[in-house]
Amino acid sequence: MNNCDICNKNFTRKSSLAVHMRVHTGEKPYSCDQCDKTFATGSHLTTHKRIHTGEKPYSCDFCEKSFSSGSELIVHKRSHTGEKPYSCDQCEKTFSWISNLNSHKRLHSGEKPYSCDQCEKTFSWISNLNSHKRLHSGEKPYSCDQCDKSFSHSTALINHKRIHTGEKPYECDLCKKKFKQSGELTVHKRVHEKPFSCALCKKTFITDSQLTSHKRIHAGEKLFSCKLCDKHYSTYFELSRHKKSHRHLDVMLKTFHNTVPPSVSNTLIKCEEVDVKEEITEEEIFDEDPLSIQMRADNIEENIKEEIEDSPSIQMRADNIEENIKQEIEDPLSIQMRADNIEENIKEEIEDPLCIQMRDDNIEKNIKEEIFSA
Repeated sequence: MNNCDICNKNFTRKSSLAVHMRVHTGEKPYSCDQCDKTFATGSHLTTHKRIHTGEKPYSCDFCEKSFSSGSELIVHKRSHTGEKPYSCDQCEKTFSWISNLNSHKRLHSGEKPYSCDQCEKTFSWISNLNSHKRLHSGEKPYSCDQCDKSFSHSTALINHKRIHTGEKPYECDLCKKKFKQSGELTVHKRVHEKPFSCALCKKTFITDSQLTSHKRIHAGEKLFSCKLCDKHYSTYFELSRHKKSHRHLDVMLKTFHNTVPPSVSNTLIKCEEVDVKEEITEEEIFDEDPLSIQMRADNIEENIKEEIEDSPSIQMRADNIEENIKQEIEDPLSIQMRADNIEENIKEEIEDPLCIQMRDDNIEKNIKEEIFSA
């Protein structure tokens, strides 16, 4: 018997053992004359050359597809038969390709044999490494044939194309909502589950970011600050809601920015801020759908505007500013009226041709009457 000294495999022929040893040594004595690829066996080189010639001698008897190697045909036929002969010994998954099984096993072992030579990241699959390298090079080889966008990953292009087609292949089995991407469906399912829970108050949340924002309430952290005043908030949502109280004043100050001194502007912002009356609980923020939140935000903004417009002090100050502007620069209506008066005076001083002609006719008539009467 011919045994391998490294892995103890047995071979019936010495030539087969010699070929097998190339797996361990990495020897590839067969090279392609059309590219720089090399192979351990002559049969692999023969199969490879069909890529250049386009020859596909192995055809499927179930469909019209053909292949350059017999092994590819065997694996392809499993798509028709549903055969998956390779099974994982740690879970119940089965695979049609042994290479897919080997890749799958890395999920259990955590092995990441493929590393990036430009950063420290490692990957379980070489395809993921190749995709990652495009982040460094900026290469985007996958372009959309309906617009000018391009992408680093083929999956990103597939997802993008659904914007044009409107396709939503991922459906929730609980509420029947459909989504363009599997990731969107995964996040949506948490609406039904709420897998992230607070260790202090046992509240549950849809996303980890919502849980992180909630924890700031217990810690007393207020990381989001308003640039117009000195107020701070625990969540970005609360800050966004607060900013709406400045919006009306900001428009007014921009309108009259030439007549309001900076000191007065700052006083207006800080002293005349209108607090949002409607209180929204944290549970409502995370439970409600985006449409309801937007409608409530619009109502809050409308209430703010009504309160600001009804405020006597702000209205009086706005009236004073407007009166000062009118005193310095006349409005177009006043200028037009004065121009009309000037024009009327000119007309009174200089008669139009018709009036002159009528007066000449009267003079001529009077002369003729005097002559005839004489």
